[in-house]
Amino acid sequence: MPNASRRPELLAPAGSLVMMRTAFAFGADAVYAGQPRYSLRVRNNEFGNLERLGDAISEAHAASKSFYVVSNVLPHNAKVRSYLADMAPVVALGPDALIMADPGLIDLVRERWPSLPIHLSVQANTVNFAAVRFWRKLGIRRIILSRELSLDEVAEIRQECPDIELEVFVHGALCIAYSGRCLLSGYFNRRDSNQGSCTNSCRWDYAVRPAAEDAAADVWLLEESERPGELMPIEEDEHGTYILNSKDLRAIEHVQRLVDIGVDSLKIEGRTKSPYYAARTAQTYRRAIDDALAGRPLDTRLLGELEGLANRGYTDGFYQRHHDAERQNYLRGHSESGRSRYVGDIISGEVGRGLVEVEVKNRFAVGDRLELVHPAGNREFVLDRMENAEGIGIDVAPGNGHRVWIPLAEPCQGGMLARFVAP
Repeated sequence: MPNASRRPELLAPAGSLVMMRTAFAFGADAVYAGQPRYSLRVRNNEFGNLERLGDAISEAHAASKSFYVVSNVLPHNAKVRSYLADMAPVVALGPDALIMADPGLIDLVRERWPSLPIHLSVQANTVNFAAVRFWRKLGIRRIILSRELSLDEVAEIRQECPDIELEVFVHGALCIAYSGRCLLSGYFNRRDSNQGSCTNSCRWDYAVRPAAEDAAADVWLLEESERPGELMPIEEDEHGTYILNSKDLRAIEHVQRLVDIGVDSLKIEGRTKSPYYAARTAQTYRRAIDDALAGRPLDTRLLGELEGLANRGYTDGFYQRHHDAERQNYLRGHSESGRSRYVGDIISGEVGRGLVEVEVKNRFAVGDRLELVHPAGNREFVLDRMENAEGIGIDVAPGNGHRVWIPLAEPCQGGMLARFVAP
C-alpha cells in the first residue's frame, strides 16, 4: 500500500553550473552552493562570479527547481562589516534561501531583507526541539539538524515542532567533531574550519605512542607522519583515540524512516566533488525516496551503486547508536573506490557510425566492463572497440585530455561512463 507521507525534497550539492545541471538531470529537487568568502568552502568556485551565480539561479527556477546560497561562515569582525554590502547583489539575484549559521549575521539579514527565507545551517548544531522553537521565533524557515542526532531524536523534534521545515544529511563526509568545530586544522596550519579552510587534518596518518615505556601509562602521545618527533599529548579510552577520520555517511537504508517521520529535505554533502558524484548520489537517493513514497522496500542494489563511489568506508553515523569502531576508519584517511571509477563524459553521438564521442577523464581500455550512467537509466556493456579522431582503431584511452569514439547500441548525449574495478 502506498505511503501517505509527504514528498521530501532531495537536495544536492553544486560546486559548478555543470554539477547543478547534472544533479537536476538525475533527480534532485534543489541544490545548494556558496561563494568562497562567506561559506565554509573558501576555495574558489564558479559561483564566486555573480554573473554565473545569477545564470544558475535563473536556470534552476526555469526548471521549477530551488537554489539555496550557502552563507554559513562564523565571521570575525572584518567580515561582519562587509557582509551586507557584499550580499546585496547576491540577494538581488533571487535565491530561494540563504543557509546561515551566525546569529549576528542572521539578525542583520532579517533586518535588511525581512522576507528572505533563511535556513539554519548544520553549523549551528541544533540538537533539540527547544532550540528549533527558538530559531522559529526568530523567523527561520528551515532547520538543518545536527548530524549527531538519532532517528528517534529527529522524530521527537518533528513531533514537537510540526510547523517548521526540517532538513537532515543522508550522504557525504562526516566531521570528527560537531560539524565544523574541530580545532586540528587551525592548530597545525592556522587554517580554521569555521572559516571554511579546513585541511582535513583528521585524515592524516597518525601513530599513537605511550608517554612512558610502560604501555599501561595513562598519558599517550600523538605523532603525525609528516611531523616526526613532534609528540602531542592526547587522551585515549577503551575505544581508542578520536583524533582520527570518520567513515563517510550513507543513510540510504533510513530513507523510509525519514520519509515517515516527515523530514522536509534530505541532503547530500559534497560541493567540492565531481559531477559524476552528483549524478550517482542524486540518482540513487531519488530512487530510494520514490520507492519509500510508493511503499516499496529499499532496493538493496542501491547500496552497491553508492559503494562504487570513492569513499572512506560507510557508516550511518548517529542515526543508530553503535560502537565507535564501526564509525571510525582506523586504516586509511584517503578515499577508495571498490566498484567503479568515473572515466568519461559522452558529449556527442554519430548515429550513422553508431559511435559516441567521449571526453576522457580517466584511463580505460578495450575489454573493460563499462557502465553508462544516464538520467534515462543505466546500462552495462563490455567495450569491444574504440577509435581516435581519425577513425583509427585504438586499444586504450590514456586519460584526461583525450577524446575517443566508442560504440553504443543507442547513441546518446549527456551520459557518463564508469569503469568497473576490482574491490
